[in-house]
Amino acid sequence: MSTPAPTPLKSPSPSPSPSPSPTRSDAALLERIRHQGAYATTEQAERVTATVIDALGQQIVGDERVDLARQLPPRAARHFTQALPAPRPLTAHAFVKALAESTDAPYAITRWHVGSVLGALARTVDKELLHRILAQLPSGYALLFGQADLMVGARHLPADQVVRAA
Repeated sequence: MSTPAPTPLKSPSPSPSPSPSPTRSDAALLERIRHQGAYATTEQAERVTATVIDALGQQIVGDERVDLARQLPPRAARHFTQALPAPRPLTAHAFVKALAESTDAPYAITRWHVGSVLGALARTVDKELLHRILAQLPSGYALLFGQADLMVGARHLPADQVVRAA
């Protein structure tokens, strides 16, 4: 006796083409985001991840963009690189606000999604690259990545006035 297969959940907004199944590293990243964001399903985590990573792709340029794309799992890297970089990155607040407006979601919910995805990315990429990315972005992004923003004051000082820890 066989039982019928469960009916797959349908996405509220269908994508133009079907996505390939996630690779192992994609699945690991999605599981980390699902757990961190307390999302009920992997599909929900996948939708949130794609949206946030697409938006992040508009904020990072240069070597950091290339290096981050190399360290991301394949599906995440495709989402990240499909967006053209903006001429100037948004402030962290403006980034979340623009994403909230584009998805028609409340700011607080969007902030939760952004923190869930970027927090997981911070634990996925190497620390040196994360520090380079945060140095490139305006103040406030460190908190979105779940990091302390220790460089806030130092960003506005000439290099010779920044005290370095021994």
